[in-house]
Amino acid sequence: MNRMPGPPQHQENLNLTLAQRSNLWAPTARGYHAWRAGSLRLLGARGLTLAREADLMTALCRPGPGQRWLDAGTSSGFYAGVLARAGAQVLAADLSAPMLQEAGRRQRGLGIEWRQLNLERSGLPAAGFDGVTVGATLNETHDPARLLSELARLLRPGGQLWLMYLRRTGGPLQAALERAALGGLTFPDPAWVARALPGLRLTHGLNTGAVRFERYEVERSAKGSSAAPGAATRTL
Repeated sequence: MNRMPGPPQHQENLNLTLAQRSNLWAPTARGYHAWRAGSLRLLGARGLTLAREADLMTALCRPGPGQRWLDAGTSSGFYAGVLARAGAQVLAADLSAPMLQEAGRRQRGLGIEWRQLNLERSGLPAAGFDGVTVGATLNETHDPARLLSELARLLRPGGQLWLMYLRRTGGPLQAALERAALGGLTFPDPAWVARALPGLRLTHGLNTGAVRFERYEVERSAKGSSAAPGAATRTL
C-alpha cells in the first residue's frame, strides 16, 4: 500500500462521534464494504448498486488523467478505486488505520496514495485538488460544517465536490441515531449543505430513497462568494 507521510494525528485527542470511533475497529473495517454495498437497498435506494453509483459519479464528474482527486473518508476505498481506474491521481484519506489497510488491500495496484488524517483539519495545501469525493463521511463526522469548509478550501477554481450522504427525512430512527450514545450521526438537509458551501454552485442533486447525491463546482470567477442554487433536485 502506498503511504504518504502526514502530520501526527492523535485520535485520543479528537472529539469523535461514536460512529467514527467504531470505524477505528478492525472488524468494522473488514465488514464495511459488504455493509456499503447492501445499505443502499436498506435505505430505500432499490436497484442502486455500487456499479450504478460509480457510473453516476463518473458520468457527472468525468474524472480522468491529469486530474488530482481527494477521496475524503475513503473507508474501504470504493470511490478511490473508481477514480484511479478512470486515470486520475488519487489521494485517499481516512481517520481509521484499519480502514486504510482494508482499502489498500481491496484497491491494490492502482497507484493510490493513502493517508491517515482528520479531514476537519487536514493540513493539506489549499487549492490542491481538481475534485473531492465524499461517501457518507458527512453523516459521521463530528463537525459537518467544518468538514465542508475544509474540503472547499482544498479545491482549485473550477474544481468539483461530489457528495453522497443520507439526507434528513425525519422520523424516530434518525432522531435516535443522532443521539451521541447511539452513533452521534448527522442527517443534513440539502439546503443546509448548500448554505455551508459558499462559493460553490450546485449543478446536480439527486435523491434515491434517503440517499442524496450532489455535485458542486467551485465558481471560477469568485471563489468565496455566495452561490445560488444551480440545479433542481431529481429523484432516481
